[in-house]
Amino acid sequence: MSENLINAEDFFGMRVDVLSLRDAVAFVEEKKAGAYICAANVHMCMEAYDDPSFRGVVNGADLVVPDGRPLVWAQRLLGNRGAQQLRGMDLMLALCEQSARDGTPIGFYGASPGLLENLIDNLQQRYSGLNVVCCIAPPFRELTPNEDAQYVEQINSSGVRILFVGLGCPKQERWMAAHKESLHCVMLGVGAAFDFIAGNKRHAPAWMQKVGLEWLFRLCAEPRRLWRRYLLLNPRFIWHFAWQLMKK
Repeated sequence: MSENLINAEDFFGMRVDVLSLRDAVAFVEEKKAGAYICAANVHMCMEAYDDPSFRGVVNGADLVVPDGRPLVWAQRLLGNRGAQQLRGMDLMLALCEQSARDGTPIGFYGASPGLLENLIDNLQQRYSGLNVVCCIAPPFRELTPNEDAQYVEQINSSGVRILFVGLGCPKQERWMAAHKESLHCVMLGVGAAFDFIAGNKRHAPAWMQKVGLEWLFRLCAEPRRLWRRYLLLNPRFIWHFAWQLMKK
């Protein structure tokens, strides 16, 4: 774990680190290969609570950043007054800015070919000189061992230093953990960040993000896909955290 980290909190067995964006960028700079970073939210916490194997995947990450604002509030209530939200997308954009500045080779794994094309176009317009060396849109099914080996070879031979993974939770976290030993790069699971940056999904208004209602905006935008995640998992998180807080 990087010496830049301030602290970490445990939510029902799953670790979430307390750090700033600057700390996280410095952490990635220090790591040379074979590392992965998870962006945690309430959904991930409850997935980890329900599935011990997934909990091990998240706790095995080199860094777990507090992507969801409710986790930051919870960290503060547990005593980490300086806790701040660090969305996976914010870290991704900061690292892209760094790539444009110093030539760090970056890559993308996940989503569809069209979405990746829009994503990279938007990023290159925003960060002139962005050094993209790898772009892979795997099929939306389980890969054969041969296909997986080919992708590993493609990623490693590209010389990519930072690989952004957009497969969705928990698939992307499991994929990163499974490839930690075979890939020579730092992996960052960014979930829906690909869609937001590519323009396929809209951001919640700033005021909704500030008061922690980004989940409500997303639920209204995609009710059929997200209703279970937010209407069932959020109350469970509040219940378990209330007990954790009372015990402390």
